[in-house]
Amino acid sequence: MNAWPTLSAPEITTARLRLRTAHDADIDGLIELQTDPRVRAHLGGARPRDAVVRYFAVNGVSAIAGKAGTYIVADRESDACVGTLVLDRRSADLPGHVTEEGGELELTYLLRRSGWGAGLAFEAATGLLRAAADELPDQPVLVVTQTANERSRRLATRLGFQPVGTFEAHGAEQTLAVADLHAFASCCDREGSPGWWLGRLGGR
Repeated sequence: MNAWPTLSAPEITTARLRLRTAHDADIDGLIELQTDPRVRAHLGGARPRDAVVRYFAVNGVSAIAGKAGTYIVADRESDACVGTLVLDRRSADLPGHVTEEGGELELTYLLRRSGWGAGLAFEAATGLLRAAADELPDQPVLVVTQTANERSRRLATRLGFQPVGTFEAHGAEQTLAVADLHAFASCCDREGSPGWWLGRLGGR
């Protein structure tokens, strides 16, 4: 499974957002995501700003947001960076899998505090998962979140991910949740489904 592709779409649009590749104007938002103590409360804490600035100065924004399946979540009107969204493969070397071989698709998301509370993470994740379901064969998708991160666990549940277990990593209990990728396919636009919600907002 590790050789399977992830999502290749260069850009995805929803009612309020554009999921796109990173460019230099995103730097302030990317620095904020790494240094905001509330954003990183369940991710090991804020990183020192000087170190993050130096890292981007040397490596550029593409070091974090430059590979397939990695997107900047941007406001559709202003193009301002709201956060990041990634659909990648979970390494078999890490704990937390639902297949013997590992390498399942894994969804991760991180939003600036200015984007909290408006449903943007749900909208962005739904758009990405719909695009992936239209492009890739059906397969499990994972979300791994620190159990103490109630906001993230609620989002995963709202998206349709079901908890299947817990494990210890990074000094804290993690919750593993899973969904079938094709549950997000465009053909599944029934009331209450992720596709229905996005379509009603005009994000097709």
